[in-house]
Amino acid sequence: MAAAQAARTKSAPSNVASWRDVSPAGVVLVGGPEEYLGIRAMDHIRAQVRTAFPDVEVSRLAAGSYEAGTLAMNVSPSLFGEHKLIEVEGVEGMNDAFLADALAYLSRPEPDAVLVLRHAGGVRGKKLLDAVKAGGWPVVDCQPLKKDADKAAFVTAEFRAAGRKITSDAVQTLVNAVGANLSELAAACSQLIADATGAVTPELVDRYYGGRIEATAFKVADAAMAGNGPLALSTLRHALATGADPVPLVAALAAKLRTLAKVAGAQGSSAQIARELGMQPWLVEQAQRDVRRWTPEGLVRAIQATAEADAQVKGLSRDPVYAVEHAVTVIATSAQRH
Repeated sequence: MAAAQAARTKSAPSNVASWRDVSPAGVVLVGGPEEYLGIRAMDHIRAQVRTAFPDVEVSRLAAGSYEAGTLAMNVSPSLFGEHKLIEVEGVEGMNDAFLADALAYLSRPEPDAVLVLRHAGGVRGKKLLDAVKAGGWPVVDCQPLKKDADKAAFVTAEFRAAGRKITSDAVQTLVNAVGANLSELAAACSQLIADATGAVTPELVDRYYGGRIEATAFKVADAAMAGNGPLALSTLRHALATGADPVPLVAALAAKLRTLAKVAGAQGSSAQIARELGMQPWLVEQAQRDVRRWTPEGLVRAIQATAEADAQVKGLSRDPVYAVEHAVTVIATSAQRH
């Protein structure tokens, strides 16, 4: 790329970049185990390079089966002066030949080339990773989005980037329905963005994805937490009759109760609690409304029943269906209906 980028020195500080906002540079490290975010980061870089240089020559290398000298051959200037984009996959499994050539290249990168290194994690190649970071080149850290708050932020950002609106309740409904897999969550965002004509609501999300087990599990949990035992049990029995596994059903109950317990014991405004707990403010506000129908004794009873059900559905009981039904009944009767 630009000569100024190629002139970076090893003493320059590393430049941590977001996968969504990373810009092309002489060398870019896309690290971390979340494959989907790594793909998005590399797609984003490639699109920017192709926009800036439509005649760019794209090469792809595999670090594990690399042959000495291949990198130098791919980055060498051509007679026609095209820019070069070299994407290297599997850097976490690199062989010694690639490590040697990559370290040598970092000392004298080509000014009209972009080298993107995809490292999925692990200790292999630490010397190269440290050299990239010490050189001040952009580093993208693609970690799994484990917290619902992070997944909700991802959904919100996807809609914002597309210039579309989605309500906060719809965000959580979508995360509940398809949030187990990030690529599926992103695909759901894309479908809703493409199909919806106005703001996306929980009703629209439910129409598309309400039949999924994750969505059904949270419907059961919401009804039980609201003290509506008949609705919780009928939804649960329908889910079980259509092949749902009791394990994710109990997991949804546990997730709701954990959120409620955290918020119940926290002090301060919803914004302060959200920062302390790493949650979305609206999720804290929802939990604050829900906790009003719970006594400390009722919450403890519900948590104990859910913990017992969790153990039973994972092998300690011959009748996991009864275990989850019992937990739902205890939770529903422990909540004070308003």
